Amino acid sequence: MKNYIEHINKAFESRIRLGIMSILMVNDSVDFATLKEMLDITDGNLASHISALEKLEYVLVNKQFIGKKPNTTYAATVLGKSAFMEHLSALESLIKKTN
Repeated sequence: MKNYIEHINKAFESRIRLGIMSILMVNDSVDFATLKEMLDITDGNLASHISALEKLEYVLVNKQFIGKKPNTTYAATVLGKSAFMEHLSALESLIKKTN
């Protein structure tokens, strides 16, 4: 029997990481406050999930100052976009096989 879930990426099992990558796939970059607001999560929760995606090299973190205020933006890397698209394809295949 074929294993239909073997290509589902464990990094995207969390609904928050799924949300982060979904947002980053359709935007060139998004700042911390915007991601936090869109996902309706705490600072710490967002930071820990971003950190996990950054370790996998799926997300690029850019820290800068605008005036005297720190500003952190995030963008999906080429590797991250590819991994996410493979994940979505695996989910679609799973759905088609179970219907």
